Amino acid sequence: MRMWFVCRFCCPAAQSNSNPEWEAKVLEYFKGQLREKESHSWVPSLNDVPLHYLKPNSLVKFRCLVQDMFDPEFYMGVYETVDPSTKANVLRCGKYKDVTECGVDLNSRNTVTAERQTFYCVPIPGESPWAKEISFLSAARVVPSTSYVPSRQKRSYEEDDDDMDTQPQKQREPHTGGKFGTVNEPHGNGDSKRQETEAPSSQTTAPSDCSSHLDLNFPLPGERGPACLVKVYEGLDSFKLNDTLEIYGILSVNPVLTVLGEEKDPSLLLLNPTESMETPEEQRAHDPPASLVPRLHMLYARPLQHNNPLLPSAPTEDQSAFVSSFLVEMASVRAELLAYLTHVLLGDGLAAEYLLLHLISNVYTRRDVLPLGKFTLNLSGCPLNSYTERLYQIVQQLVPCSYRLSMSLHTMNSMRLVPKKDYVANRLVSGALQLARNTSLFLDETQLEQGQLDSSGVRNITALGNLISWQKVDYDFSYHQMEFPCNINVLVTSEGRSLLPSDCQVPLQPQVTPPNMEEYLTTIHMAQFTSQINKFRVYLSLARTLDYSISDEVTKAVEDDFVDMRKDDPQSVTAEDLHRMLVVARLLSLSLGQTTLSRDGWMRAKHIDMLRRSRTEQQKSLNGNEP
Repeated sequence: MRMWFVCRFCCPAAQSNSNPEWEAKVLEYFKGQLREKESHSWVPSLNDVPLHYLKPNSLVKFRCLVQDMFDPEFYMGVYETVDPSTKANVLRCGKYKDVTECGVDLNSRNTVTAERQTFYCVPIPGESPWAKEISFLSAARVVPSTSYVPSRQKRSYEEDDDDMDTQPQKQREPHTGGKFGTVNEPHGNGDSKRQETEAPSSQTTAPSDCSSHLDLNFPLPGERGPACLVKVYEGLDSFKLNDTLEIYGILSVNPVLTVLGEEKDPSLLLLNPTESMETPEEQRAHDPPASLVPRLHMLYARPLQHNNPLLPSAPTEDQSAFVSSFLVEMASVRAELLAYLTHVLLGDGLAAEYLLLHLISNVYTRRDVLPLGKFTLNLSGCPLNSYTERLYQIVQQLVPCSYRLSMSLHTMNSMRLVPKKDYVANRLVSGALQLARNTSLFLDETQLEQGQLDSSGVRNITALGNLISWQKVDYDFSYHQMEFPCNINVLVTSEGRSLLPSDCQVPLQPQVTPPNMEEYLTTIHMAQFTSQINKFRVYLSLARTLDYSISDEVTKAVEDDFVDMRKDDPQSVTAEDLHRMLVVARLLSLSLGQTTLSRDGWMRAKHIDMLRRSRTEQQKSLNGNEP
């Protein structure tokens, strides 16, 4: 019934016969329905269901990141057509549609020109396989319409899309995880079980200019999934680049849109003559085949504060109840997670403590240009060979979004990290640092080797330094740079002290030396039940969302304590040390489910910071050449 409702109100006849306020009523109805608790279970998702199994002009949803925002476009909001049999004029509505009806009366005085904007949206970069699989399983009741016969449309770029062979949804298998879930997949961001619904990105490590070749413009290499052109009709000021959204809208896959270079609809050229002036590169970027990049006409969009499918996605009474019930378990789950991470870090409990705090860190506000709450961790002294890769795979199993950047000389010199404006194709060419908020970025510095960085490599290192220090990425617009703030958790693994800045360095001190590192880590991971891993996943995401405050009494006690510390050792204790300890104290409190800082929490933060500094000084004395 709900699907029929969508099709009916997208039907021109229904629109022309309804009262003038039909648009507001339709939007009000859908927004009300989509706020229902079970709305996710009856709306099919472009992330999960093969495109050719979805009925055109039906209601669908898409979990995505806004990768680019195109210029506004004009369309025929209202127009008249001439019935070929009766010669009567029929009033039509062009909203939520890409193509006008045949027989448009271009001389009609009833024509109303309207404006909309197009967003180019991609699946959330680096989304973990477990998060994709749980999202899919939670919507498993959604099945293709039995009244619609799937049909494949001819694609213009089939040579770039050979992997797009699809199978019915029922043939998909749950993600089991294997050893680590992604041991054999490049960068740990693939999911072989999902290939039937996903088109591959043709982005490789370093195309200098993508304007001459159509690709899906995914930020991360090796990513798979549907890209989508989202048509936005209202609330344009409420969206910005790199927002993560769950969009509900009307699916449009009109075959006319799949033919590149075909002559534009004359009525569209009349409305917007500049379309005839587009370069071929711009046409390819802005009008890709609908079978490869479908159109989605937005009815409603919900901002995603996180993309962990195990947590409620929006602030509701249910979320409050969920948080309250889980807070009771926070301390016990923390202890179990800490024990797990200690085993993973070869018995180093202090490093495990800091890794846990890093995983729940979050930029909660900005004071001028200073991002507050960030906690970039440099885990130095990491064993070589495959340890860091396996460590990343374990982190990937805990967080909903992540990416491992192997900092080899070749990668740093060739990979595009910073998005760049392509003025020929009039689009933003993505880079690997165009990530969703709260993404875990794993920088593997153990892959560094001797050699020289070229100009591109130097720019990439500079971009990583700015990201770590200021939580911003300077996008390249050729004639100028534009700052885009971000909120990305950066973990740097290195053999010695990292070349990159960090908020905290912890030298790893293994207490065990397993003869077979891969077997050791696999055994630790496999010993955890799925229910336990899911608790860890909920814990890490939930701790980030908790509010936090410091009472005046505790603030005064901290200030007095810091003054005493400065008296005892004025050379070693600085304002930077105070800031770091306050961040650690905040994270320690939140990790226990406490939303205010206590005196005990402050003393605990001082204690572990003292242990860390002692270890760092000891490491420096052993490696006299280290800065």
